Amino acid sequence: MRIQALVLSGALALSSVSAFVPSPSARKLLPYLPATSSNDVISPNAAIKVAAQGMTLLKPIFQLEAELQAAALGALAKVDKDEVAKEVADIVKANKIVIYTYALSPFSTEALSILDSTGYDYKNIELGLEWFTLGGKGSETRVALSKQVNNGATSLPKIFRGGKCIGGYAELAALVESGDLEAVLKKAGAKKKDEKAGVFAGLPFMK
Repeated sequence: MRIQALVLSGALALSSVSAFVPSPSARKLLPYLPATSSNDVISPNAAIKVAAQGMTLLKPIFQLEAELQAAALGALAKVDKDEVAKEVADIVKANKIVIYTYALSPFSTEALSILDSTGYDYKNIELGLEWFTLGGKGSETRVALSKQVNNGATSLPKIFRGGKCIGGYAELAALVESGDLEAVLKKAGAKKKDEKAGVFAGLPFMK
């Protein structure tokens, strides 16, 4: 409980920056904050990016907490770890772009805003409201996702393209800033949402 309280207080402190940062739509109205890049992709939220990078300081504690939470809740709910890992692998394999998120996470919200602004189709898997609200399966999924990145980070979002995890919000923001995001999405085989709709445009139910 002490570890969980420590992690929770640290996470809330870092996440609280979102209360002072304009939403993506609001930033478009502010001249002193760049809202979009040349490709109309929303520019990374500087404060959220700094907070995401700061989360690495809590990574060892989060890793321990995630393992303990999954062990306790997973056992209680009789969750099969192998089945959870297979489900993650199947979802990632079946979709060009996948993002795992928390509903209340500012990092997840900002990542979704960036992906939406690209116009590319993607699949969003909402794991729960936040890490501390997860049940047995969600906790085991969180651990399974952490094994998809080299540093073992348990934080969300986790973004996959072409079956490979590129990381979280900080890595996504870096791709936007370098101008490589669209190339990465295209290389993964992702399609624009309007292109996907166009395949069915001639069918009666699309009229």
